[in-house]
Amino acid sequence: MPLQAVAHRIVHGGSVCMAPCLLDAPTLEALAALNPLAPLHQPHNLAGVAAFAQALPDVPQVGCFDTAFHASLPPLEQRLPLPAALAEQGLRRYGFHGLSYQYVSEVLAAHSPCAGGRAILAHLGNGASLCATQGGRSVATTMGFSALDGLMMGSRSGSLDPGVLLHLWRQGWSQAEVEELLYKNSGLKGVSGLSADMRTLRASTAPAAREAIALFTRRIVREMGGLAALLGGVELIAFTGGIGEHDAALRADVASALAFLGVRLDAAANLAATGDSVQALHAADSAVELWVVPTDEGRVAARAAFALLAG
Repeated sequence: MPLQAVAHRIVHGGSVCMAPCLLDAPTLEALAALNPLAPLHQPHNLAGVAAFAQALPDVPQVGCFDTAFHASLPPLEQRLPLPAALAEQGLRRYGFHGLSYQYVSEVLAAHSPCAGGRAILAHLGNGASLCATQGGRSVATTMGFSALDGLMMGSRSGSLDPGVLLHLWRQGWSQAEVEELLYKNSGLKGVSGLSADMRTLRASTAPAAREAIALFTRRIVREMGGLAALLGGVELIAFTGGIGEHDAALRADVASALAFLGVRLDAAANLAATGDSVQALHAADSAVELWVVPTDEGRVAARAAFALLAG
């Protein structure tokens, strides 16, 4: 069968692309305007589109967006505490990692009825976020206007008091220097002074490496508690992403911290989960199901492209 289409994962669709779509010139121009909101990803995503379009000019290029899964966010979850005039310019919370969350939600639906209830999905890797779902739909998430928001990440800061940025600017830092700090020199890398790779930090005996892991874990627990409150309780927690799928120690620490919610981890199952298959991690007496689900964003994008062309 000849090549039918090229499906592209694109991080930010903004208010322009809320569902998979064909990537024509006007759409690509609108997506390029979002480059400053995801500078580590968006320009490279769009460069891939340009390369394939040049090499395969007669093959449709389909964009699939990490923000699209969060189109179901309630209005209050989208709203930033800014004047209405700025909200009308598109300054709002979008959410990211949507292709991953869509895949994990679909897989869990085939494994547990709790997936259709109140769930918290944790995409933990070099980029990290949480998503609260109800009925398989996003109702809250930790990332917002840009891919900097929310959890501490590999080299990104996550949520930060904006007063810190004002302080740095008053000290004479340039916009470029602040951007470099927030995207490339913060998070696990910045706190540890060693690496953005959790495996390297686990292997290190340096106190700063231990501090970075502890802070990363604490931010996850703190945000999970907030999402559980918004949901009015939680029935299922799932881990995915490079860290979520492979770091048994992190999963154990998070489960232990959430014991007040009735979370009980099966220690043997947790250690046996290596990220190569869907695995249940909860003990028999746990009030909350725990799962590891290896994500597959490419599969979601491919399915979306086929559906778009068929439709």
